[in-house]
Amino acid sequence: MMVGAGKSIGRLGAIYDRIAPLYDLLDLPFELGRYRAIRSEVFKEVTGATRLLDCGIGTGRNLPYYPGGSEVTGIDLSTGMLARARRRARKLGRDIELAHANVLDLPFADDTYCAATATFLFCVLPDELQPDALREIARVVKPGGRIVLLEYAFSENPLRRLVMRLWAPWIRFAYGAGFDRRTREHIAAAGLTIEQRRFVHADIIVLIVARVPG
Repeated sequence: MMVGAGKSIGRLGAIYDRIAPLYDLLDLPFELGRYRAIRSEVFKEVTGATRLLDCGIGTGRNLPYYPGGSEVTGIDLSTGMLARARRRARKLGRDIELAHANVLDLPFADDTYCAATATFLFCVLPDELQPDALREIARVVKPGGRIVLLEYAFSENPLRRLVMRLWAPWIRFAYGAGFDRRTREHIAAAGLTIEQRRFVHADIIVLIVARVPG
């Protein structure tokens, strides 16, 4: 792990531990207005994956969308978020493994999973940590497996972009997130191949499907 990474990761974990009790309420307008309609798009790309890693599971909003028959592991930096994911899993009757883990240092052997997903994780992760995070996720995914990301991007529409710029300081303060991450560049730097990149909500939420070499 690079120098300073531990401090950055620790800060992010603290942010999400702090907001965990209110996270679902804070996020509810976005969940109802945007995310609920597009989460299934992520998991359509990993249908057939018998072992799936969900990075940054948060409070478990992805739980209803996991492919049938998949053995799923969900990880998160925040114990507070994981506690809520655990309660949601029990409520939905979903038997999944949950682990407190750092995406830069995953506690899993090489080639453990058929595929991995991350929804709005890389817009939280600082740019300088993203190549290492992607390489670490790729390490635990089998050669030829997919890594599917759902992330924000700045709009090219002038009015929409202005609104996003006005929102950006609050998003950074409340969630530690940014709309300006260079995740597409980092995927190439990590040695992964982008198979697909398409917008799933206006031109601000993008789905990226990357392939692990092999």
